[in-house]
Amino acid sequence: MASQTEENYLKSLFNLANEKNEVNISELATQMQVSLPTVNSMVKTLQKNGWLIYEKYKPVIITPEGKKVAALVIRKHRLTEMFLVNKMGFGWEEVHEIAEQVEHIHAPKFFERMDEMMGFPTIDPHGSPIPDAQGRIQEIKYLNLSDCKAGQVVKLAALTNSSTEFLEFLNGRNLRLGTELSILSKEAYDQSILISYLNHSSETLSEKVSEKLLVKLLD
Repeated sequence: MASQTEENYLKSLFNLANEKNEVNISELATQMQVSLPTVNSMVKTLQKNGWLIYEKYKPVIITPEGKKVAALVIRKHRLTEMFLVNKMGFGWEEVHEIAEQVEHIHAPKFFERMDEMMGFPTIDPHGSPIPDAQGRIQEIKYLNLSDCKAGQVVKLAALTNSSTEFLEFLNGRNLRLGTELSILSKEAYDQSILISYLNHSSETLSEKVSEKLLVKLLD
């Protein structure tokens, strides 16, 4: 059973890994906000547990078992966020820190019951896929709103950033998952996008914002 610190490292490795499951040690140190010696020490521990492959001066490789352990922690986090929003009435901007604590509970039946009570959701409140009980993740291909064109109609499906500040920004503009957006125009100079939705006849989103919004193209 992984410790809380080990689980946090595995989560970061999971999120940082490239298509070859490799992660640069210095990138991991930056993500975890710790020194390189601290990371090196933990990497050796994770390797002993069979969760990493480590060779000096080379990127570490997260093993299939390491990916599964990480995915199951992510599953608990995202299930908790969904439960807090759907069953307890929390805002999507309020749930991350609570889920960060709950994800380290080692009680499979607790999360199985949580999953069942919600009807086995496949995404969390921010549109990210929830891994299944075996740690498998079904990735969904979306478009970035920043890549869309004038005249297209899309549905907001997920976010690439779920920080409290960004979610509060979206709340202030009544932008939620499932909202249909009509793209009115796109500014050539700065790539800002003018959209209409719900009772907003026109709303301008910067490229910085629109590239964080993932959408599905509607026919």
